[in-house]
Amino acid sequence: MAFTRQLKIFLENPIFLSAISGWFFAQVIKTFILLFRRKRRNPKETLETLIWRTGGMPSSHSALVSSMAASIAFTEGLMSDLFVIALMLALITIRDSLGVRRSSGLQARALNHLGKQAADKWGFDYRPVKEVHGHAPLEVAVGCLLGIFIAAAYRFL
Repeated sequence: MAFTRQLKIFLENPIFLSAISGWFFAQVIKTFILLFRRKRRNPKETLETLIWRTGGMPSSHSALVSSMAASIAFTEGLMSDLFVIALMLALITIRDSLGVRRSSGLQARALNHLGKQAADKWGFDYRPVKEVHGHAPLEVAVGCLLGIFIAAAYRFL
């Protein structure tokens, strides 16, 4: 009985709800953008985007961590240790999506392009490397704003 009560309290926590909502709404928006951009709609790709796909507008990683940090700021205050930890986690996540993941994704795309050209020219088998999708600065900024707005909505509405 104690576990189910604790689980209920956890699932009703406004910080948790804000963070999950930030991620979820970013993924929904990203899915709608995909549907409007593509002429042919693949149900598997649509579901994959809704649930898990990274990259694209807006950044769901940025929405999640900014919503979490903003929720903690609203509930615990800007001077709390928990807010400082959440803010640092958010900054690391955002920096990673802008820098490392984006750079490695662009490099993987270039490598796959060169590998395909070489395979076509010299007739050998080339297996492409996985392309990790990072974010452009606008995608991250929109994700952060979405997360902050969702945190504010949970706190003030």
